[in-house]
Amino acid sequence: MKVVILENAAQVATYGAGLFQRQLQSKPDSVLGLATGSTPVALYNELIALNRDGEISFQHSRTFNLDEYLGLAGDHPQSYRYFMNDKLFNHVDIDKANTQVPPGNADDPLAACAEYEQDIAQAGGIDIQLLGIGRNGHIGFNEPSSSLASRTRVKTLTQATIDDNARFFKADEYQPHLSITMGIGTILESRQVVLLATGAAKAAAIKATVEGPVSAACPASALQLHRDAVLIIDEAAAAELDDPEFFKHIERENQKLKAALEAKG
Repeated sequence: MKVVILENAAQVATYGAGLFQRQLQSKPDSVLGLATGSTPVALYNELIALNRDGEISFQHSRTFNLDEYLGLAGDHPQSYRYFMNDKLFNHVDIDKANTQVPPGNADDPLAACAEYEQDIAQAGGIDIQLLGIGRNGHIGFNEPSSSLASRTRVKTLTQATIDDNARFFKADEYQPHLSITMGIGTILESRQVVLLATGAAKAAAIKATVEGPVSAACPASALQLHRDAVLIIDEAAAAELDDPEFFKHIERENQKLKAALEAKG
């Protein structure tokens, strides 16, 4: 697990966007795993700017989103399909036929989960998967107690997650308590995982993810088992780590090595 600690949220977004930029430049037909929530928006804004400037193209790529509320159609303003269209897809050169979000209004949600897994496999697997993290350590909608081998499935949301997301819904608006989410096992099969976290509210979850045991009590701790997981966090989110300077030292050394290799051409 690589932990990159940066000064602020803007730097976190820029660093993360750079990983997606390099992925698309090296493999234009990349399969991208995407996430919703407030933290990825700044990264998506960076990717939109890179696309507009001709630095990257989404023309040949495919995307799979982590999750969706069960019971919401894609045109519902609080659906994650609507979010992705609004925050990214409407602003870049991607074919929306190549963008997939779990179908929240599926007639048979269980069958839809199996089909989602099949579609990911048929696409060749996910090259780079973007994640946020909840205050309780959830990734996607994999709440604490989720199996570390879980696959795409219907999942009940905890009250804490419902409360955290309530700000997006009007007082009299229906807020789902169920979701369709990629499983932790599905996420771990991605070739690279990029997790973004900013703010003091995420500090305890980051500590548990990085320094705690691998446990279903903190779903994100499963990333310790991943061969290429990158956690990009700001100073506030890193505040509870035992030795943040250690990770900063490693990143400085990595950047020196990268510069030396690039200089050799």
